[in-house]
Amino acid sequence: MLFRELNQASCKTYLVACQDTRRAALIDPLKDHLDRYISMLAYHRLALDLAIDTHTHADHRSGAAALHDLLDARVVMHKRAPSPRVDLHVDDGDRLAVGELALRVLYTPGHTPDGISLVVEDRVFCGDTLLIGGTGRTDFAGGDPGAQYESITRQLFALPDKTLLFPAHDYRGRTCSTIGKEKRDNPRVVGKTKEEYVDLMNHLGLPLPDKIQSVLQPNQCGLEENAIPFPTLEQLSQVRELTVAELAARLSEPNPPILIDVREEQEVQCGGLGIIPGSRLIPLRELPARRQELKTLKDSVIVTLCRAGVRSAIAAAILRSFGLEQVYNLTGGMLEWHSSGFARDF
Repeated sequence: MLFRELNQASCKTYLVACQDTRRAALIDPLKDHLDRYISMLAYHRLALDLAIDTHTHADHRSGAAALHDLLDARVVMHKRAPSPRVDLHVDDGDRLAVGELALRVLYTPGHTPDGISLVVEDRVFCGDTLLIGGTGRTDFAGGDPGAQYESITRQLFALPDKTLLFPAHDYRGRTCSTIGKEKRDNPRVVGKTKEEYVDLMNHLGLPLPDKIQSVLQPNQCGLEENAIPFPTLEQLSQVRELTVAELAARLSEPNPPILIDVREEQEVQCGGLGIIPGSRLIPLRELPARRQELKTLKDSVIVTLCRAGVRSAIAAAILRSFGLEQVYNLTGGMLEWHSSGFARDF
């Protein structure tokens, strides 16, 4: 195995390649460093098969979609990832082939709902679930300290103690730890019950990343920063939510809500989740151009939906900014609708 950390900074990008077949994967690539990655691949005569994001990033733009466009690499994320720019959705226990190497996927949510870790040979790439001497924050939308505690103690700490640990971030110049060391010494986790860990994480009081407003939503939506008027965090906090059970009940009423599905058409056709009967397909990127058309629905109850309920929350906030007041977001999106067994087309 050929292995390199390519950024030499607090944000980590890892190159993993099979030396025999010259096939490669990049884990958590940054959009700002595409030239560096392409040069490294060329220098080692490697072909990039996979661009993997361990989670939806809030402090930098992902370079995965750009690597797909430039090098035809497949973008890999967990099935709960909100971005439409994913070629291969994975879940716990899946294996990714990189030449003769096998990357085993662990589902490790908590920092985000779509967090994964990747085990290959003697090491694990754990995203922002477990850090060296710390853990990833859980106060972003969808963060869950209880789920993170379970991910760390039941998934990552179940690996052999000698397993090398490579996180997606480190702010003190450290490069590597081991599972055994973190089990012994990590002050966030060691000696704490799940309840104690949840209380600790809920009271960290960390400032938001400087770039969160210009990074997180574009990463979630697979769009450029200026592609649409992204809502503020305050506007997003005002979006009302409906569960799939509540929506199913409303759809059986005499005056059901209007459903606006903001996924891309290709995503709907090939994503395997189908579409709720009667939905209007209006991709998120088209909302600004269709503002006047949508404003005619101002007296209607509207429910926005997408794959995981993240892009549709952004859509709901945008519709509210158009003056539409009776707007709800479908919590969990089509993933939740599908898993609950409600009716859908194809």
